[in-house]
Amino acid sequence: METYYPVIIKLALGILCLIFQINLMGKGNLAPTSAMDQVQNYVLGGIIGGVIYNEAVTPLQFFLVLIIWTLLVFIIKFLKEHNRYVKRIVDGRPVTLVVNGNVEVGACLRCGMSANELMFKLRSAGIYEINHVKRAIMEQNGQLTIIQYGDENIRYPIIVDGQANQDVLDLIHKDIHWLEAQVKQRKYNSLSDIYLGEYISGELRLHGYSK
Repeated sequence: METYYPVIIKLALGILCLIFQINLMGKGNLAPTSAMDQVQNYVLGGIIGGVIYNEAVTPLQFFLVLIIWTLLVFIIKFLKEHNRYVKRIVDGRPVTLVVNGNVEVGACLRCGMSANELMFKLRSAGIYEINHVKRAIMEQNGQLTIIQYGDENIRYPIIVDGQANQDVLDLIHKDIHWLEAQVKQRKYNSLSDIYLGEYISGELRLHGYSK
């Protein structure tokens, strides 16, 4: 029975580490929406599964590895949420596949999106002709956001986690200077004070961290 104690201890540590990461860093890895969420799941699963039956790795060594991995994930998550360049490197960025009824073939090929897959996603959204699409945007999680002609509202955030969405700015023919001015008019110091910003029916709606 004593030979199973290290396995039991390492299994318990792995479960506790998983619970700790979920509660500390959010529940995104339960329903991954970004590359980082997926990587976190794969690596943590590999660490626990690969080490738990390895007698050469002691429970203390396993515990230290879990702490190091948790710190790395926390640091990357912090940097990603406070620096748009780090976020772009880690999660990538949305890719526009259709603009004003025209397919951006080069962008589709770079994302690995075949014509058949593109049309399947459009048909799933009830769209059967490309020329009905004003914008089709491939999200970081592989989902397709579609804006049709005739849509009164752009159902897409213009500010997320204190960072401007350049694609939406281009779509409404505005620039970053306009957005910064609008934010300051509403008594916020900068974009970094905004948790979420929406542009609906020509109106900018802001949800700040402090309100």
